[in-house]
Amino acid sequence: MNQKLFFTALIVLFVLSGVSHYAHFGTVTEFIISAIAILFVAGFLGKATESVAHYAGQRLGGFLNATFGNAAELIIAIFLVREGLFSMVKASITGSIIGNLLLVLGLSVFLGGLKFKEQRFNVQLASHNSSLMILSVIALAIPAIFISTQHFSTQQSKMLSITIAVILIIAYILWLIFSMVTHKDVLADKEETTPDHGEDPAWSKGISILFLVLATVMTAFVSEWLVGTLHTFTADFGLSEVFVGAFLIAIVGNAAEHSAAVMLAMKNKIGAAVEIAIGSSLQIALFVSPVLILVSTLFGPTMDIVFTPIELTAIAVSVFIAKSISSDGRTNWYEGALLLIVYVILGFSFYLV
Repeated sequence: MNQKLFFTALIVLFVLSGVSHYAHFGTVTEFIISAIAILFVAGFLGKATESVAHYAGQRLGGFLNATFGNAAELIIAIFLVREGLFSMVKASITGSIIGNLLLVLGLSVFLGGLKFKEQRFNVQLASHNSSLMILSVIALAIPAIFISTQHFSTQQSKMLSITIAVILIIAYILWLIFSMVTHKDVLADKEETTPDHGEDPAWSKGISILFLVLATVMTAFVSEWLVGTLHTFTADFGLSEVFVGAFLIAIVGNAAEHSAAVMLAMKNKIGAAVEIAIGSSLQIALFVSPVLILVSTLFGPTMDIVFTPIELTAIAVSVFIAKSISSDGRTNWYEGALLLIVYVILGFSFYLV
């Protein structure tokens, strides 16, 4: 799709999504229009972050792409928290983590592997990412075990959830300092000797930053319109909040990472693709979910950090296979296929819940 056609479709869908919301076209129509609109808005967000990444460099660019790619999910989740839909929020967090580790990374590795026999990225970065992924599983599992087995009071659960949330945010900030400042050179992707491959950015630096801000604002509006349809939509189709949160919302919210990571992998920039996919999962687990717990205190009842056994199992399985595949710093199409197979298995299992 050329740029002019893309922007035309983006503006039309954004306006149509707003009109359908305020004119009350009907839940199903509103949901479909808003879901398609947010895909285009997320694509716009992805293009803007990729353009900014050209000026910022591959590692920082990958971080920016993951951060602004997660903006859609964070904004959607904040609106869900405001509505008190805590179980759907936790399901969407679960879906974001497994979606990035299995679907985004899987598609990137698979399609990149079809074009290039073997792709390589920094082994040390893979090792640190694996350790952080295991930390995220531990941090999410501990409160679930203690609160359920020790029968904590509401006040104790709230205290534990807020404490762990603050600790996770500190851990994430320390990781950014380690990876972006003190050990930046060690973790650089040495496989990419010409990271931009001689390509010109889509827009100038100023326009790229402006579009990044504009795309984030558009995401906020469309996210609110989409969330407004979820109550009725799940009831009409007999879908569980867990499935809607873990797969429908996560897939829609991950659209920016999908497009950017796959495009980079197919340009043999697998290091940046892995940084987006795994980095985004880490950001969701170590930053977004703790922030949502702290934000929930502003709206009334505090959301706890207790995930269900099904959600914890899905996250642990995703982390395990993603760690196994990425630990050697080399990928091929078959490893991508394995990630996608696990995603389909989890998807069907969640659908039956």
